[in-house]
Amino acid sequence: MSGRSSKPHEVVERALELSRADGCVVIADEQSTANLRWAGNALTTNGVTRGRTLTVVATVDGKEGTASGVVSRSAVTEDELEPLVRAAEAAARGAGPAEDAQPLVTGVAPTPEFTEAPAETSSAVFADFAPALGEAFARARAGGRELYGFAHHELVSTYVGTSTGLRLRHDQPNGTLELNAKSPDRTRSAWAGCSTRDFKDVDPAALDAELAVRLGWAERRVELPAGRYETLLPPTAVADLLIYQMWSASGRDAVEGRTVFSKPGGGTRVGEKLTELPLTLRSDPNEPGLESAPFVIAHSSGGDQSVFDNGLPLAATEWMREGELRHLTTSRHSAGLTGLPVAPGIDNIILDGGEDRSLDEMVANTERGLLLTCLWYIREVDPASLLLTGLTRDGVYLVENGEVTGEVNNFRFNESPVGVLGRATEAGRTEKTLPREWSDWFTRAAMPALRVPDFNMSSVSQGV
Repeated sequence: MSGRSSKPHEVVERALELSRADGCVVIADEQSTANLRWAGNALTTNGVTRGRTLTVVATVDGKEGTASGVVSRSAVTEDELEPLVRAAEAAARGAGPAEDAQPLVTGVAPTPEFTEAPAETSSAVFADFAPALGEAFARARAGGRELYGFAHHELVSTYVGTSTGLRLRHDQPNGTLELNAKSPDRTRSAWAGCSTRDFKDVDPAALDAELAVRLGWAERRVELPAGRYETLLPPTAVADLLIYQMWSASGRDAVEGRTVFSKPGGGTRVGEKLTELPLTLRSDPNEPGLESAPFVIAHSSGGDQSVFDNGLPLAATEWMREGELRHLTTSRHSAGLTGLPVAPGIDNIILDGGEDRSLDEMVANTERGLLLTCLWYIREVDPASLLLTGLTRDGVYLVENGEVTGEVNNFRFNESPVGVLGRATEAGRTEKTLPREWSDWFTRAAMPALRVPDFNMSSVSQGV
Protein backbone atom coordinates (compact mmCIF):
# COMPACT_ATOMS: atom_id res chain seq x y z
CA MET A 1 0.00 0.00 0.00
CA SER A 2 1.47 3.35 -1.02
CA GLY A 3 -0.27 6.63 -1.84
CA ARG A 4 -3.23 6.37 -4.20
CA SER A 5 -2.01 3.03 -5.59
CA SER A 6 -3.83 1.30 -2.73
CA LYS A 7 -7.56 0.76 -3.03
CA PRO A 8 -9.72 2.88 -0.70
CA HIS A 9 -11.34 -0.14 0.96
CA GLU A 10 -7.87 -1.54 1.72
CA VAL A 11 -6.91 1.74 3.42
CA VAL A 12 -10.09 1.57 5.50
CA GLU A 13 -9.43 -2.04 6.51
CA ARG A 14 -5.80 -1.35 7.39
CA ALA A 15 -6.71 1.67 9.53
CA LEU A 16 -9.28 -0.41 11.42
CA GLU A 17 -6.66 -3.13 11.98
CA LEU A 18 -4.23 -0.55 13.38
CA SER A 19 -6.80 0.92 15.77
CA ARG A 20 -6.30 0.32 19.52
CA ALA A 21 -9.31 2.45 20.49
CA ASP A 22 -12.52 1.07 21.95
CA GLY A 23 -14.31 2.09 18.77
CA CYS A 24 -13.20 3.33 15.38
CA VAL A 25 -14.79 4.82 12.27
CA VAL A 26 -12.76 5.30 9.08
CA ILE A 27 -14.00 7.38 6.13
CA ALA A 28 -12.10 7.42 2.84
CA ASP A 29 -13.22 10.01 0.28
CA GLU A 30 -11.89 9.47 -3.22
CA GLN A 31 -12.54 12.57 -5.35
CA SER A 32 -12.02 13.30 -9.03
CA THR A 33 -13.01 16.48 -10.85
CA ALA A 34 -13.17 17.77 -14.41
CA ASN A 35 -13.87 21.34 -15.46
CA LEU A 36 -14.15 23.72 -18.38
CA ARG A 37 -14.00 27.52 -18.30
CA TRP A 38 -14.75 30.02 -21.02
CA ALA A 39 -14.78 33.77 -21.61
CA GLY A 40 -15.77 35.93 -24.56
CA ASN A 41 -17.22 32.98 -26.50
CA ALA A 42 -14.04 30.90 -26.29
CA LEU A 43 -12.75 28.14 -24.03
CA THR A 44 -9.94 29.32 -21.76
CA THR A 45 -9.01 26.43 -19.46
CA ASN A 46 -9.83 22.83 -18.70
CA GLY A 47 -8.47 20.38 -16.20
CA VAL A 48 -8.83 17.15 -14.29
CA THR A 49 -7.83 16.50 -10.68
CA ARG A 50 -7.68 13.52 -8.32
CA GLY A 51 -7.45 13.36 -4.55
CA ARG A 52 -8.10 11.30 -1.44
CA THR A 53 -8.94 12.33 2.11
CA LEU A 54 -8.91 9.96 5.05
CA THR A 55 -10.80 10.65 8.27
CA VAL A 56 -10.32 8.55 11.41
CA VAL A 57 -12.72 8.78 14.34
CA ALA A 58 -11.45 7.09 17.51
CA THR A 59 -13.68 6.56 20.54
CA VAL A 60 -12.34 5.79 24.01
CA ASP A 61 -14.49 4.65 26.91
CA GLY A 62 -13.72 6.15 30.32
CA LYS A 63 -15.23 6.28 33.78
CA GLU A 64 -17.05 9.52 32.96
CA GLY A 65 -18.18 8.51 29.49
CA THR A 66 -16.98 8.01 25.94
CA ALA A 67 -14.63 10.50 24.31
CA SER A 68 -14.00 10.93 20.61
CA GLY A 69 -11.08 12.18 18.55
CA VAL A 70 -11.24 13.04 14.86
CA VAL A 71 -8.31 13.58 12.51
CA SER A 72 -8.51 14.10 8.72
CA ARG A 73 -5.62 14.22 6.28
CA SER A 74 -5.13 14.20 2.53
CA ALA A 75 -2.82 12.02 0.45
CA VAL A 76 -2.01 9.64 3.30
CA THR A 77 0.76 7.18 2.43
CA GLU A 78 1.34 3.77 4.03
CA ASP A 79 3.94 5.23 6.38
CA GLU A 80 1.53 7.98 7.46
CA LEU A 81 -1.45 5.73 8.14
CA GLU A 82 -0.48 4.50 11.61
CA PRO A 83 0.50 7.99 12.83
CA LEU A 84 -2.91 9.21 11.64
CA VAL A 85 -4.73 6.50 13.60
CA ARG A 86 -2.60 7.19 16.70
CA ALA A 87 -3.30 10.93 16.39
CA ALA A 88 -7.04 10.27 16.46
CA GLU A 89 -6.64 8.04 19.50
CA ALA A 90 -4.52 10.67 21.27
CA ALA A 91 -7.14 13.31 20.49
CA ALA A 92 -9.82 11.09 22.03
CA ARG A 93 -7.78 10.41 25.17
CA GLY A 94 -7.06 14.12 25.55
CA ALA A 95 -10.69 15.11 25.22
CA GLY A 96 -13.41 15.05 27.82
CA PRO A 97 -16.48 12.84 27.41
CA ALA A 98 -18.27 13.57 24.14
CA GLU A 99 -21.68 15.10 24.71
CA ASP A 100 -23.05 13.32 21.63
CA ALA A 101 -21.65 9.88 22.53
CA GLN A 102 -23.78 6.98 21.34
CA PRO A 103 -22.99 3.35 20.55
CA LEU A 104 -21.54 3.08 17.05
CA VAL A 105 -24.11 2.01 14.47
CA THR A 106 -24.51 -1.73 13.86
CA GLY A 107 -26.62 -4.04 11.76
CA VAL A 108 -26.48 -2.22 8.41
CA ALA A 109 -26.01 -4.54 5.44
CA PRO A 110 -22.71 -3.97 3.62
CA THR A 111 -22.63 -2.25 0.26
CA PRO A 112 -21.85 -4.95 -2.36
CA GLU A 113 -19.48 -2.61 -4.23
CA PHE A 114 -17.42 -1.81 -1.11
CA THR A 115 -14.33 -3.60 -2.40
CA GLU A 116 -14.53 -2.22 -5.94
CA ALA A 117 -12.38 0.59 -7.32
CA PRO A 118 -13.72 4.13 -6.89
CA ALA A 119 -15.79 5.76 -9.59
CA GLU A 120 -13.94 8.50 -11.44
CA THR A 121 -14.90 11.34 -13.73
CA SER A 122 -12.83 12.64 -16.63
CA SER A 123 -13.02 15.10 -19.50
CA ALA A 124 -15.15 12.48 -21.28
CA VAL A 125 -18.11 13.69 -19.23
CA PHE A 126 -18.14 16.74 -21.54
CA ALA A 127 -18.07 14.69 -24.78
CA ASP A 128 -21.53 15.83 -25.92
CA PHE A 129 -21.68 19.05 -23.95
CA ALA A 130 -18.48 20.66 -25.30
CA PRO A 131 -19.50 20.59 -29.00
CA ALA A 132 -22.94 21.95 -28.10
CA LEU A 133 -21.24 24.72 -26.11
CA GLY A 134 -19.13 25.56 -29.18
CA GLU A 135 -22.31 25.91 -31.23
CA ALA A 136 -23.74 28.20 -28.54
CA PHE A 137 -20.58 30.36 -28.80
CA ALA A 138 -21.17 30.73 -32.54
CA ARG A 139 -24.82 31.73 -32.07
CA ALA A 140 -23.93 34.18 -29.32
CA ARG A 141 -21.21 35.74 -31.46
CA ALA A 142 -23.65 36.15 -34.35
CA GLY A 143 -26.21 37.66 -31.97
CA GLY A 144 -23.83 40.18 -30.42
CA ARG A 145 -23.52 38.41 -27.06
CA GLU A 146 -20.46 37.31 -25.10
CA LEU A 147 -20.70 34.12 -23.06
CA TYR A 148 -18.70 33.55 -19.88
CA GLY A 149 -18.88 30.73 -17.40
CA PHE A 150 -17.75 27.32 -16.29
CA ALA A 151 -18.79 23.69 -16.12
CA HIS A 152 -17.66 21.57 -13.20
CA HIS A 153 -18.11 17.86 -12.59
CA GLU A 154 -16.95 15.83 -9.64
CA LEU A 155 -17.36 12.27 -8.50
CA VAL A 156 -16.76 11.36 -4.87
CA SER A 157 -16.65 7.73 -3.79
CA THR A 158 -17.00 7.54 -0.02
CA TYR A 159 -16.07 4.38 1.90
CA VAL A 160 -17.16 4.05 5.54
CA GLY A 161 -15.86 1.23 7.72
CA THR A 162 -16.34 0.82 11.46
CA SER A 163 -15.12 -1.42 14.24
CA THR A 164 -18.74 -2.57 14.64
CA GLY A 165 -18.66 -4.16 11.20
CA LEU A 166 -20.13 -1.54 8.87
CA ARG A 167 -18.74 -1.57 5.33
CA LEU A 168 -20.61 1.05 3.32
CA ARG A 169 -19.95 2.95 0.12
CA HIS A 170 -21.63 5.76 -1.79
CA ASP A 171 -20.72 7.27 -5.16
CA GLN A 172 -21.87 10.88 -5.53
CA PRO A 173 -21.73 12.60 -8.92
CA ASN A 174 -22.19 16.34 -8.89
CA GLY A 175 -22.18 18.70 -11.86
CA THR A 176 -22.83 22.41 -12.17
CA LEU A 177 -23.04 24.76 -15.13
CA GLU A 178 -23.06 28.54 -14.79
CA LEU A 179 -23.49 30.65 -17.91
CA ASN A 180 -23.33 34.43 -18.04
CA ALA A 181 -24.17 36.48 -21.14
CA LYS A 182 -23.03 40.06 -21.52
CA SER A 183 -23.64 42.76 -24.07
CA PRO A 184 -20.45 43.85 -25.92
CA ASP A 185 -20.33 47.09 -23.89
CA ARG A 186 -20.74 45.06 -20.66
CA THR A 187 -23.64 47.23 -19.50
CA ARG A 188 -26.13 44.35 -19.61
CA SER A 189 -25.69 40.94 -18.00
CA ALA A 190 -27.85 37.86 -17.55
CA TRP A 191 -27.21 34.56 -15.76
CA ALA A 192 -28.48 31.01 -16.04
CA GLY A 193 -27.31 27.86 -14.28
CA CYS A 194 -28.22 24.25 -13.77
CA SER A 195 -27.16 21.20 -11.80
CA THR A 196 -26.64 17.80 -13.36
CA ARG A 197 -25.32 14.35 -12.55
CA ASP A 198 -23.63 13.69 -15.90
CA PHE A 199 -24.13 16.68 -18.31
CA LYS A 200 -26.30 14.53 -20.59
CA ASP A 201 -29.35 16.61 -19.72
CA VAL A 202 -27.71 20.03 -20.22
CA ASP A 203 -28.67 22.09 -23.28
CA PRO A 204 -26.35 25.08 -23.80
CA ALA A 205 -28.42 26.27 -26.79
CA ALA A 206 -31.57 26.55 -24.67
CA LEU A 207 -29.72 28.41 -21.92
CA ASP A 208 -28.15 30.81 -24.42
CA ALA A 209 -31.57 31.45 -25.99
CA GLU A 210 -32.98 32.28 -22.56
CA LEU A 211 -30.10 34.66 -21.89
CA ALA A 212 -30.60 36.35 -25.26
CA VAL A 213 -34.20 37.11 -24.32
CA ARG A 214 -33.13 38.54 -20.97
CA LEU A 215 -30.47 40.76 -22.54
CA GLY A 216 -33.22 42.04 -24.84
CA TRP A 217 -35.38 42.87 -21.85
CA ALA A 218 -32.51 44.87 -20.41
CA GLU A 219 -32.35 47.24 -23.39
CA ARG A 220 -34.96 49.36 -21.57
CA ARG A 221 -33.87 50.50 -18.12
CA VAL A 222 -36.27 51.61 -15.39
CA GLU A 223 -35.19 52.98 -12.02
CA LEU A 224 -37.38 51.96 -9.07
CA PRO A 225 -37.13 52.95 -5.40
CA ALA A 226 -36.92 50.55 -2.48
CA GLY A 227 -40.20 49.17 -1.25
CA ARG A 228 -42.41 46.11 -1.12
CA TYR A 229 -43.22 44.67 -4.54
CA GLU A 230 -45.17 41.74 -5.87
CA THR A 231 -42.26 39.53 -6.82
CA LEU A 232 -41.79 36.32 -8.76
CA LEU A 233 -38.96 34.30 -7.23
CA PRO A 234 -37.57 31.74 -9.72
CA PRO A 235 -36.68 28.23 -8.52
CA THR A 236 -32.99 29.09 -7.97
CA ALA A 237 -33.87 31.93 -5.58
CA VAL A 238 -36.42 29.80 -3.73
CA ALA A 239 -33.77 27.09 -3.34
CA ASP A 240 -31.24 29.51 -1.85
CA LEU A 241 -33.77 30.69 0.73
CA LEU A 242 -35.05 27.24 1.70
CA ILE A 243 -31.59 25.67 1.90
CA TYR A 244 -30.73 28.28 4.53
CA GLN A 245 -33.99 27.49 6.27
CA MET A 246 -33.10 23.80 6.29
CA TRP A 247 -29.65 24.56 7.68
CA SER A 248 -31.38 26.52 10.46
CA ALA A 249 -33.94 23.81 11.31
CA SER A 250 -32.07 22.28 14.25
CA GLY A 251 -34.40 20.43 16.57
CA ARG A 252 -32.19 21.07 19.58
CA ASP A 253 -31.85 24.79 18.90
CA ALA A 254 -35.61 25.05 18.47
CA VAL A 255 -36.32 23.30 21.76
CA GLU A 256 -33.81 25.58 23.48
CA GLY A 257 -35.69 28.63 22.22
CA ARG A 258 -33.08 29.96 19.82
CA THR A 259 -34.70 29.80 16.38
CA VAL A 260 -37.71 30.70 14.27
CA PHE A 261 -38.95 27.15 14.91
CA SER A 262 -39.08 27.68 18.69
CA LYS A 263 -42.55 27.91 20.19
CA PRO A 264 -43.15 30.87 22.49
CA GLY A 265 -43.30 29.53 26.03
CA GLY A 266 -41.36 26.38 25.20
CA GLY A 267 -41.25 23.53 22.72
CA THR A 268 -41.18 23.69 18.94
CA ARG A 269 -43.52 24.74 16.17
CA VAL A 270 -43.81 21.18 14.82
CA GLY A 271 -47.47 20.75 13.89
CA GLU A 272 -47.99 24.42 12.99
CA LYS A 273 -48.98 25.65 9.56
CA LEU A 274 -46.17 27.61 7.91
CA THR A 275 -48.12 28.35 4.72
CA GLU A 276 -51.67 28.04 3.48
CA LEU A 277 -50.40 26.72 0.15
CA PRO A 278 -50.45 22.89 -0.01
CA LEU A 279 -46.66 22.71 -0.25
CA THR A 280 -44.51 19.82 0.94
CA LEU A 281 -40.83 20.33 1.72
CA ARG A 282 -38.97 17.05 1.76
CA SER A 283 -35.69 15.22 1.30
CA ASP A 284 -35.20 11.73 -0.10
CA PRO A 285 -31.84 10.03 -0.76
CA ASN A 286 -33.53 8.08 -3.57
CA GLU A 287 -35.17 11.03 -5.33
CA PRO A 288 -34.72 10.44 -9.11
CA GLY A 289 -32.07 12.78 -10.50
CA LEU A 290 -31.21 14.11 -7.04
CA GLU A 291 -29.90 10.89 -5.44
CA SER A 292 -27.70 11.41 -2.38
CA ALA A 293 -26.03 9.29 0.31
CA PRO A 294 -28.53 6.82 1.85
CA PHE A 295 -26.66 6.80 5.16
CA VAL A 296 -25.08 9.37 7.48
CA ILE A 297 -21.57 10.49 6.52
CA ALA A 298 -20.26 12.70 9.33
CA HIS A 299 -16.64 13.87 9.28
CA SER A 300 -17.19 15.88 12.47
CA SER A 301 -19.72 16.47 15.21
CA GLY A 302 -21.67 19.68 15.64
CA GLY A 303 -25.25 20.86 15.94
CA ASP A 304 -27.45 17.99 14.87
CA GLN A 305 -24.66 15.97 13.24
CA SER A 306 -22.67 13.34 15.11
CA VAL A 307 -19.67 11.19 14.17
CA PHE A 308 -21.26 8.44 16.27
CA ASP A 309 -24.10 8.29 13.72
CA ASN A 310 -21.87 7.35 10.77
CA GLY A 311 -23.62 4.67 8.73
CA LEU A 312 -27.07 5.36 10.16
CA PRO A 313 -29.60 4.67 7.35
CA LEU A 314 -31.45 7.68 5.94
CA ALA A 315 -35.06 7.56 4.77
CA ALA A 316 -37.34 9.93 2.90
CA THR A 317 -38.31 12.73 5.31
CA GLU A 318 -41.05 15.35 5.06
CA TRP A 319 -39.92 18.52 6.79
CA MET A 320 -43.20 20.22 5.93
CA ARG A 321 -46.33 18.47 4.64
CA GLU A 322 -49.06 20.43 2.89
CA GLY A 323 -47.90 23.54 4.69
CA GLU A 324 -47.54 21.97 8.15
CA LEU A 325 -44.14 21.70 9.87
CA ARG A 326 -43.48 17.99 10.45
CA HIS A 327 -39.81 17.46 11.34
CA LEU A 328 -36.71 19.29 12.48
CA THR A 329 -33.18 17.90 12.03
CA THR A 330 -31.81 15.75 14.83
CA SER A 331 -29.02 13.28 15.51
CA ARG A 332 -29.65 10.29 17.75
CA HIS A 333 -28.21 12.32 20.61
CA SER A 334 -30.25 15.49 20.04
CA ALA A 335 -33.38 13.42 19.42
CA GLY A 336 -32.90 11.88 22.86
CA LEU A 337 -32.45 15.30 24.43
CA THR A 338 -35.49 16.86 22.78
CA GLY A 339 -37.92 13.98 22.49
CA LEU A 340 -38.15 14.60 18.74
CA PRO A 341 -37.84 11.74 16.23
CA VAL A 342 -34.40 10.93 14.82
CA ALA A 343 -34.20 12.89 11.55
CA PRO A 344 -30.66 13.52 10.29
CA GLY A 345 -30.05 15.95 7.48
CA ILE A 346 -30.18 14.61 3.91
CA ASP A 347 -28.21 16.07 1.01
CA ASN A 348 -31.12 17.14 -1.19
CA ILE A 349 -34.25 19.24 -0.86
CA ILE A 350 -37.52 19.28 -2.80
CA LEU A 351 -40.50 21.62 -2.53
CA ASP A 352 -43.56 20.41 -4.38
CA GLY A 353 -47.34 20.62 -4.29
CA GLY A 354 -47.67 23.78 -6.37
CA GLU A 355 -49.62 24.25 -9.58
CA ASP A 356 -48.46 22.86 -12.93
CA ARG A 357 -47.58 26.32 -14.16
CA SER A 358 -44.31 27.54 -15.68
CA LEU A 359 -42.56 30.73 -14.68
CA ASP A 360 -43.49 32.21 -18.07
CA GLU A 361 -47.17 31.45 -17.33
CA MET A 362 -46.84 33.11 -13.93
CA VAL A 363 -45.37 36.18 -15.62
CA ALA A 364 -48.32 36.24 -18.03
CA ASN A 365 -50.69 36.35 -15.03
CA THR A 366 -48.92 39.29 -13.37
CA GLU A 367 -50.46 42.75 -13.62
CA ARG A 368 -47.43 44.56 -12.20
CA GLY A 369 -44.47 43.16 -10.34
CA LEU A 370 -40.82 42.17 -10.38
CA LEU A 371 -39.21 39.07 -11.85
CA LEU A 372 -35.89 38.11 -10.23
CA THR A 373 -33.03 36.13 -11.73
CA CYS A 374 -31.16 35.09 -8.59
CA LEU A 375 -30.00 36.09 -5.12
CA TRP A 376 -26.49 36.32 -3.73
CA TYR A 377 -24.46 37.44 -0.71
CA ILE A 378 -27.13 36.08 1.63
CA ARG A 379 -26.41 36.66 5.32
CA GLU A 380 -28.38 36.08 8.51
CA VAL A 381 -29.62 39.12 10.42
CA ASP A 382 -31.79 37.60 13.16
CA PRO A 383 -31.91 33.85 14.00
CA ALA A 384 -35.06 34.25 16.08
CA SER A 385 -37.06 35.20 12.97
CA LEU A 386 -34.58 33.78 10.44
CA LEU A 387 -34.39 37.23 8.88
CA LEU A 388 -31.92 37.18 5.99
CA THR A 389 -30.45 39.96 3.91
CA GLY A 390 -28.86 39.76 0.50
CA LEU A 391 -28.74 41.21 -2.97
CA THR A 392 -30.40 40.60 -6.30
CA ARG A 393 -28.07 39.92 -9.23
CA ASP A 394 -27.87 39.62 -13.01
CA GLY A 395 -31.29 40.92 -13.84
CA VAL A 396 -34.36 42.25 -12.04
CA TYR A 397 -37.17 42.81 -14.54
CA LEU A 398 -40.36 44.84 -14.48
CA VAL A 399 -43.53 42.95 -15.42
CA GLU A 400 -46.54 44.99 -16.60
CA ASN A 401 -49.81 43.53 -17.87
CA GLY A 402 -48.33 40.07 -18.27
CA GLU A 403 -45.19 41.10 -20.15
CA VAL A 404 -41.63 41.99 -19.18
CA THR A 405 -41.17 45.65 -20.14
CA GLY A 406 -37.62 46.37 -18.97
CA GLU A 407 -34.86 45.85 -16.48
CA VAL A 408 -34.80 47.67 -13.17
CA ASN A 409 -32.01 48.39 -10.70
CA ASN A 410 -30.82 45.81 -8.21
CA PHE A 411 -31.95 45.79 -4.60
CA ARG A 412 -30.92 44.67 -1.16
CA PHE A 413 -33.67 42.52 0.35
CA ASN A 414 -34.62 41.71 3.95
CA GLU A 415 -36.78 38.61 4.21
CA SER A 416 -37.25 35.42 6.22
CA PRO A 417 -37.72 32.19 4.24
CA VAL A 418 -40.43 31.24 6.73
CA GLY A 419 -42.12 34.60 6.15
CA VAL A 420 -41.85 34.19 2.38
CA LEU A 421 -43.53 30.78 2.57
CA GLY A 422 -46.23 32.16 4.82
CA ARG A 423 -47.08 35.06 2.49
CA ALA A 424 -46.65 33.33 -0.88
CA THR A 425 -49.88 33.28 -2.87
CA GLU A 426 -48.84 30.99 -5.71
CA ALA A 427 -46.34 28.22 -6.37
CA GLY A 428 -45.57 26.98 -9.85
CA ARG A 429 -44.19 23.77 -11.30
CA THR A 430 -41.37 22.08 -9.39
CA GLU A 431 -38.17 21.65 -11.39
CA LYS A 432 -34.54 20.82 -10.77
CA THR A 433 -32.57 23.98 -10.13
CA LEU A 434 -29.11 25.21 -9.19
CA PRO A 435 -29.04 27.32 -6.01
CA ARG A 436 -26.60 30.02 -7.09
CA GLU A 437 -25.53 31.31 -3.68
CA TRP A 438 -24.96 27.91 -2.07
CA SER A 439 -23.78 25.92 -5.11
CA ASP A 440 -20.33 25.36 -3.57
CA TRP A 441 -22.00 23.40 -0.74
CA PHE A 442 -25.40 22.26 -1.94
CA THR A 443 -26.61 21.52 -5.47
CA ARG A 444 -29.38 18.90 -5.31
CA ALA A 445 -32.60 20.91 -5.24
CA ALA A 446 -35.97 20.94 -6.98
CA MET A 447 -38.17 23.98 -6.44
CA PRO A 448 -41.16 25.85 -7.91
CA ALA A 449 -41.26 29.55 -8.61
CA LEU A 450 -43.12 31.48 -5.90
CA ARG A 451 -45.28 34.59 -6.11
CA VAL A 452 -44.85 36.84 -3.06
CA PRO A 453 -47.21 39.85 -3.01
CA ASP A 454 -45.00 42.08 -0.84
CA PHE A 455 -41.35 41.02 -1.06
CA ASN A 456 -39.25 43.51 0.91
CA MET A 457 -36.71 45.32 -1.27
CA SER A 458 -35.20 47.28 1.59
CA SER A 459 -32.80 49.49 -0.38
CA VAL A 460 -31.46 50.09 -3.87
CA SER A 461 -28.19 48.30 -4.67
CA GLN A 462 -25.58 49.22 -7.24
CA GLY A 463 -24.65 45.53 -7.69
CA VAL A 464 -24.83 43.82 -11.07
